[in-house]
Amino acid sequence: MAKKIIIVESPAKAKTIKEILGGEYEVISSRGHVRDLPEKEFGVNIENFEPTFQIIDGKEKVVEEIIEKTKNKEVYLASDMDREGEAIAWHLANILNILNKKNRIVFSEITPQTIRSAVKSPRFIDMKKVHAQLARRILDRIVGYKVSPLLWKLLRTSSSAGRVQSAALKLVCEREVQRHRFVPKRFWKVQGYIGSLRFYLTHVDGKKIEMQQVDETLAQQIKREVKELKLVQKKVRTVEKKPPLPFITSTLQQEAANRFGFSVAKTMQLAQMLYEGVETPEGHRAFITYMRTDSTRISEYARDQAEKFIKKNFGERYLGEFRTEQKKPNVQDAHEAIRPVDVELTPEKAQKLLDRDLLKLYRLIWERFVASQMAPAVYEETIYIFESDRYGFEAKMERRIFEGFEAVMNKQEEHVKPLEGEIFSVTKWNIEQDETKPPARYTEPSMVRALEAKGIGRPSTYATIISTLLERKYVVKKSKELVPTVLGFVVNHYMEQRFPKIVDLDFTARMEEALDAIERGEKDYKQVLNEFYEEFSEQFTRAEREWLSIDIQTNVDCECGQKFSLKVGRFGLYLSCPSCGKTSSIELESPAVMDGNVMYFTDQEESRSYTCPNCGGELKRTSGKYGAYYHCPKCGKNYKDFARGSCPRCGSAVEKKVSKNKKSFFKCTNPDCDYVSWLEPSQESCPDCGERLHYRKIRSSERLYCQKCRKMFQKPGEGTES
Repeated sequence: MAKKIIIVESPAKAKTIKEILGGEYEVISSRGHVRDLPEKEFGVNIENFEPTFQIIDGKEKVVEEIIEKTKNKEVYLASDMDREGEAIAWHLANILNILNKKNRIVFSEITPQTIRSAVKSPRFIDMKKVHAQLARRILDRIVGYKVSPLLWKLLRTSSSAGRVQSAALKLVCEREVQRHRFVPKRFWKVQGYIGSLRFYLTHVDGKKIEMQQVDETLAQQIKREVKELKLVQKKVRTVEKKPPLPFITSTLQQEAANRFGFSVAKTMQLAQMLYEGVETPEGHRAFITYMRTDSTRISEYARDQAEKFIKKNFGERYLGEFRTEQKKPNVQDAHEAIRPVDVELTPEKAQKLLDRDLLKLYRLIWERFVASQMAPAVYEETIYIFESDRYGFEAKMERRIFEGFEAVMNKQEEHVKPLEGEIFSVTKWNIEQDETKPPARYTEPSMVRALEAKGIGRPSTYATIISTLLERKYVVKKSKELVPTVLGFVVNHYMEQRFPKIVDLDFTARMEEALDAIERGEKDYKQVLNEFYEEFSEQFTRAEREWLSIDIQTNVDCECGQKFSLKVGRFGLYLSCPSCGKTSSIELESPAVMDGNVMYFTDQEESRSYTCPNCGGELKRTSGKYGAYYHCPKCGKNYKDFARGSCPRCGSAVEKKVSKNKKSFFKCTNPDCDYVSWLEPSQESCPDCGERLHYRKIRSSERLYCQKCRKMFQKPGEGTES
């Protein structure tokens, strides 16, 4: 029977380590945190910021088993090496009464060499890390426990406020306001081709011209007048493209979202599995190093292994120089970058061991790591400068002369034939109207990038921040974009009015820096908590005393011709007409933007124009007891919504209706037509049989479906048949 016990957080991690160490050690799992602040009480003494902990509901049996198995045994605490992991180890040490002993072991990868080395060199629990985690937990408890009830009382919803999530919500809301205020400027893009080489306008009458300065008259004039171009200068130079650095948490989340459409939460879930180990035909094994990191540093061992692999498989010329990124502010650099534990386990070999999504992420990590240790790619860049009377044009061509790191990333080179001669005929013009674009809405990857850039949260918290905003319905996903809702804007408005410090981005970043300073031993955690609470308590007292009145104008039309106002009553938010007194319910999850004291419902702004199928009058979008609908002022008829396509049988408008069991269906508005469908009709036709295609949801994406052929097609602009 094993005399030594190792406690980790997850059963998968326990199984992987057990297979490495064999019978001398028993490896058990705590299944995450086992002790926390009480769920139904504040749990913090504000006088001295001493927390009260209790066993988490549902974890009593787990704790009993751990106590029983560790009796009279040598215990090692092997939870993750970040603050959360250190806190888990501290809580377990308290429960087992084994504090102040060298029983803490840490490792950044689960390999035989690393695990055996770790158990030989245990250390004391790092109380600086524990205090940093306790400070974060208490800060979040103060904000959540005290502010959330005020939101419940105001909005009559299960809204919550969080120290970091509130700052993140402000970011999303501010971006939406910027988009709403943006005024686009139209311009004309002037591009042409000589064979497959694309050139673009740069000068008019010897003066440099920006694309946004080109109007239609100038664009069409160039198209009429310029038939040939004269080559006046040719610049050739060699350029190096540096390999990317290995992944850190934020860059992995961004790349996985961009490449595969993975949510930040899904990426972290898959990475956790690859780190802790998964069951394979060759046994339970781990594939990558620890996945919560902000450092691009790699160990000497990893560098040596990569060097051997690159020399053997590509040649010495492909080996890059050792380089590291200059340390940025707020980077903890606690452990190395995310990399494969064994570089010899290529994605081709891993294909037999991992399922599809795990393999995708592993391939991404493996390729990025190997590429980061390789030589730069080298290109010959040629810039052609042309003239034609008053106009100047430029074209750029690149030819790869050494693939370097691109050999492992399978980057394809675009082949363009070099130009020979002096005078060239314009093969074709590509002149089209365009307009300046507003700032893009945040997506999950760009949100992570923004949080990292502004110092809000840390690698371990990005996924939770975004998930919380979505779960609370403060934002919704719309074609991968994070769009704030009515509820999100009202909560942000309340926080800005009553707790401006909490939503202040600089203040939030400074608090993160303070937590880092606690971990480094530069600040006392109770002093940080005291400084925060002194200012917070003043704002909280005022918020408790002064009720925030909500009376916000909207762009929603009432039947009387006036605009509804957004108000709050005993049952929460509702719409009220200041003219006729009519009230209406409101969908809190509706996308919206609040600019000044006006709430613009974006489904109103973006709604299509419809004529009444009954009388031909113009329909108006309005809101009532059961939400938004279309109303005809001429004949009085109401319609819930309309399909994107017309009726496949008679061509009339198709109304979207809701059945008694609240399931949507589509019915033709022509009383002489009996078309009814559970699927929404489109305007596209099946390329095989000519029948009208319908929209159909497949998992999280939408496809076009032929009911006759039973075939699925991509939507226009998204690709070919699937």
